[in-house]
This record gives sequence, C-alpha cells and structure tokens, in this order.
Amino acid sequence: MTSLHAFRDDALGEHDAVALAELVRDGSVSPQELAAAAIERARAVDPQLDAVACAIYDAPRYHSRSDAALYGVPTFVKDNSDVAGLPTNHGSEAFRARPAAKNGAYTDQFLGTGLTLLGKSRLPEFGFNATTEFMTEPPARNPWDLDRSIGASSGGSAALVAAGVVPIAHANDGGGSIRIPAACGGLVGLKPSRGRHIDGEQVRHVPIHMISEGVLTRTVRDTAAFVAAAENVWRNPKLAPIGEVLGPAQRRLRVGLLTHSVTGAEVDASTRAAVEHTATLLEKAGHVVEPIALPVTEQFAADFVQYWALLADLAVSTGKLILDRSFDAAATDGLTRGLRAHHRRNLHRTPAALRRLQRIPATYARLFAQSEVVVSPVLSHTTPPLGHIAPTVPFPELIDRLTRYVSYTPLNNIAGTPAVSLPMGRTPDGLPVGVQLSAAYGDERTLIELAYLLEAEQPFPRIQEQATNSSTR
Repeated sequence: MTSLHAFRDDALGEHDAVALAELVRDGSVSPQELAAAAIERARAVDPQLDAVACAIYDAPRYHSRSDAALYGVPTFVKDNSDVAGLPTNHGSEAFRARPAAKNGAYTDQFLGTGLTLLGKSRLPEFGFNATTEFMTEPPARNPWDLDRSIGASSGGSAALVAAGVVPIAHANDGGGSIRIPAACGGLVGLKPSRGRHIDGEQVRHVPIHMISEGVLTRTVRDTAAFVAAAENVWRNPKLAPIGEVLGPAQRRLRVGLLTHSVTGAEVDASTRAAVEHTATLLEKAGHVVEPIALPVTEQFAADFVQYWALLADLAVSTGKLILDRSFDAAATDGLTRGLRAHHRRNLHRTPAALRRLQRIPATYARLFAQSEVVVSPVLSHTTPPLGHIAPTVPFPELIDRLTRYVSYTPLNNIAGTPAVSLPMGRTPDGLPVGVQLSAAYGDERTLIELAYLLEAEQPFPRIQEQATNSSTR
C-alpha cells in the first residue's frame, strides 16, 4: 500500500485551524503565508490525489475582516456549492458549467468564518455515490492508501484535509457524505441537525430536506470552533445555540450501542472492534452503555433507495433547465442512469415511500427517550479498493454493494438529527476506521463534548506516522 501526505516544515506545519488562526492573530504568520504554503502542498500532492476540481491559486480570496474567528486559514469549497466567478459542476461529466454569478447562501456563511478560499474540491456526480469516482475522469484517491476510495460525496475535501493540504474544508451530507469520507480518511466529520446552517440551494428542489452543510477537520476543536464561528455569522432562531464547546462535559449519559443496520449488512471485524472499543472507553468514563435496536425496519432502506432514485430522476430531467443548457443526459454516469431507471420502473412506489420517510423523524426520536447518544458503525466495512463501487460497475451489482456498505448513515439524514464520525479504530494494515455517534435533533453539543472525551482517551491516527511505516510517494 502507498500513502501520501503533504505535511512539511512550512508556515502550516502540523497545526490545526484553531492554532493557525491564533498564529495569524498574534502576528506570527500572515494569511498570505498560509495560503502560499497550502498552495505549494496542493501542487505537490494533488497530481496523485486528484482532489481539486477548480483552483484559484493565483488569486486566493481572503476574508475582509481580520476579527473573524478563523481568519487567514486556507480552505476549499465543495464543487456543489456556488462560488462567484467559478463553475459549479456537481462532479458531472454531462455538462460544463458557466461561472456562478454570485456566492451561494451557505458559501457566504462558510467563508464568513474568516477562511481563505483556494478553490473547489471534487465530488462524484451530484453527490450520489459513496466514492469519488467517475466514468472517464481519474478518481479522487485516499492519501492513506492511494489504491483505495476516499469515500464521498465530500471526497475531494476529505483527501485534501487528510493529506495535510488544508486543515479544514467544506463538506455536505445527504446520506452520509460528511461522515463517510471522514471514516475513510481518518477525520472528524459532523453532520449537523437539519437547518443548523444556512441551506444550500439544492435543498429548494427536493421533496424531503435531508442535506446538512458542514466541514471536515483533523481535530475535534476545529469542528467545534467552526460550529461556533458559523453561528456568529448566522444562527437558526428555531434551534438552541451550540455555542463554543471547549472540552468534554462532566455529566454521565445513557449510550445506546447499535451494531445491526436496517439492511442486515454484516459488519467487518475491524469496524466491529472499533465500535466495541469506543463503547468500552465511554463506559470507562462513567457512561452507561446498553445495546439497542432501531425503531425502523428494512422498509426504510427500500424507501431511501426509492427517494435516492427520485433525486437522480429529477437531476437528469431538469438538468438543462437548472444546471446548464449543455446538459447531456446520456453522458451521466452509470449510477445516475441506473437510479433514474430504477425510479421509472417503480414510479408507483414513490408516493408511499415519501409518506413513510416523512414519518421517520418522529419514529427515530423514540431512540432518544431511552438514550442520549447512539454509538454505531459509520459503514459496514472499511474503505474499499477503487473500482469496487465505481459508477462503471453494472447497476444491479453496484446498488447491492452500496446499500450494504452505506447502511448506517442515511437514517440521520431523513430524521434530520446530528451525527459525527470519529476515527476510533485501525485496520491491521493501518487504515483508519470511523465510528458514528448520533444524538437527538438539535443536540450537537453533546456529540462534540463526547468527541473531545474520545479524542483525549485515544488520540486520532496521524497519516505522518502511517507514511513512515509504508512506501511513500
């Protein structure tokens, strides 16, 4: 296996975003120096990672207010969110977008935290897949092992953060797209509650709102700092504020342990070990951990696939109107075409599936009458080799592999509840394994507090150490 990282003795060093922002504030380093170091790192490793969709290295965009919490820290925006003057291609080979006229609403909130924009990161077509792979273009690669998937749909952002190009990058999550690449890349990936941040424009065109905006980071405090900074830009008045979370809380919680998914997919040994180890650490800290069962059946999985397929049908059917007149439905990838065909074959099932999915928030909330937090796998198995779930795989085989692999994350999207992926395990060959913590709607604070506890009990894996034990390019 071949790993790759960009860490070096430069202005970025091995600092996280919080540390870099502090260095900028005390005058030890300038935003320009940080941007230059990140650009040099990107140029060094992205030819192998293929994580960048669009670069603006010649003209980084610096925030105008030096008092913003993360002022001067370099970053990338995922290429399904509009950035003024840059194309938004949604990972698709079916069209070539024109430059956006203005920033998307969430882009403004994200960059309003003070971050310096260096470009946009890659995602699979429309964010539908759980790997950042394409029909003809090269895949985004996992820096822990260049022959493996980095997950998706925020795969480009995950690769850049995991490799050390930047400490924080934009991500969003409609079925696991923050948590999956976090699990594959050894990162912290918090999917916020529905409505916690300003919604991206794509939410306006879907019948069930299941997309949350957020970030990928290497440390819990970076995620916590971003959440607090984003609330200072805009806060949903319908949700209690999270505020600044600086460490674990002293309260003891009832924790539900979940190891069986709605699809019945078998969990591999490394993943099960990571979940059980996390449960042991929580018990050691005084929390009460008890096994639980989900209050939903396999019907949920079928309904989610039907909705997923509806979204693919809508994306293709409205492509020329919403995306670009150049949109060519025949040039969409194998997963998009397969999902669309699945929806059209089963069109009569859509109304009932939507009705059942709309009842999920109330059903799922029952879990949190008995547990404040649920611990589970993020994925049923560790990150697969490139090609295993590529859009070139025949659709019947591909959809079977995907529904088995991604069997834990979608429930939080439909329920609208927060969940976080933490790198709590390793495979025998050193790849990171993610564990998911989920909480009741609006309770991100509890997840961040527990994440601090677990990070302190078991420091997260460092790719620099992995590289010393494997061949490195």
